[in-house]
Amino acid sequence: MKGRILILSCSALLVLLGAVLLGSEGLEGIGRLIEGGGVESFILWKIRAPRVIAAFLCGAGLALGGVSFQGMFRNPLATPYTLGVSSGAAFGAALALQFHYFFAFDGSLSAGALLGALIAVGVVWLTARLRPDFSPIVLLLAGVAMTFFFSSMILLIQYSSGLTDSFRLMRWLMGGLAGAEWQDILWLLPFLLSGSLILIWRTRDLDLLSISSEIAASRGVDVARSRQAIFLGSSLIVAGVVAVCGPIGFVGMMAPHICRILVGNRHAVLVPASMLFGALFLVVCDTAARLIFFPLELPVGIITAFLGGPFFLWLLIRRTRTAA
Repeated sequence: MKGRILILSCSALLVLLGAVLLGSEGLEGIGRLIEGGGVESFILWKIRAPRVIAAFLCGAGLALGGVSFQGMFRNPLATPYTLGVSSGAAFGAALALQFHYFFAFDGSLSAGALLGALIAVGVVWLTARLRPDFSPIVLLLAGVAMTFFFSSMILLIQYSSGLTDSFRLMRWLMGGLAGAEWQDILWLLPFLLSGSLILIWRTRDLDLLSISSEIAASRGVDVARSRQAIFLGSSLIVAGVVAVCGPIGFVGMMAPHICRILVGNRHAVLVPASMLFGALFLVVCDTAARLIFFPLELPVGIITAFLGGPFFLWLLIRRTRTAA
């Protein structure tokens, strides 16, 4: 088990380094970047490095949110966007675009997305708090309600927006890391670190909750408090990630499943493995997104959806056969 974690760690570091150096010019371009120079140095440190590191951190955060929600809900199809965080962030971004004359400052789009995500999380949280057991069913239903509500508001804003703002919003909704800067990483780190600490501290609770809440309670777990902590930690991470890169789907669903095959179901091992694999996966997808149709760039959300759709179908078929 430790050997597989070590292999994942080394692979993630190699992919991180390779993605920073790899460009459209192949090996020749790598040589120029290593030698350094005015333009090459600017490309390396101002454009490519922050983008790759942002992809690494966002992939790790989405995978961690996915493995936590799947454990808490005991549902392998749960994703970090289950609770309406994505639609809330999209609504906040739409408002920032619609009223950009009033919110004309650097990072206004990310700030709007973060605020929208936190509003969605807050409404779902307060709704679930009405139940003493902090019921996962109430969380899911509240998340679905938030998704439909914010989706209708986004459509209203798009309908009333001009062509430019409507296109920018649609482009943001595809998810992407083009234009990521060092300040975006500084924006993301507090949410990622605080949420990660909460969730890593709750790995034993996740092991027990993924079996049943009754067994968790019999082993001394305060089920309601533990669910609240997992919900809070996951939501903080996802809100920060969506504010930086938009709603990139399927990473949080695919990474935990693949890592369960590699390292098993024990969350003390599964959590770091999923974070490493999610980071590696998103960096690879983003590198492919900027190189496949160079000089044009695809939004990385298209790549992850292209891979995630067949994976989702395979997972459904596999679960159906297992149930049969």
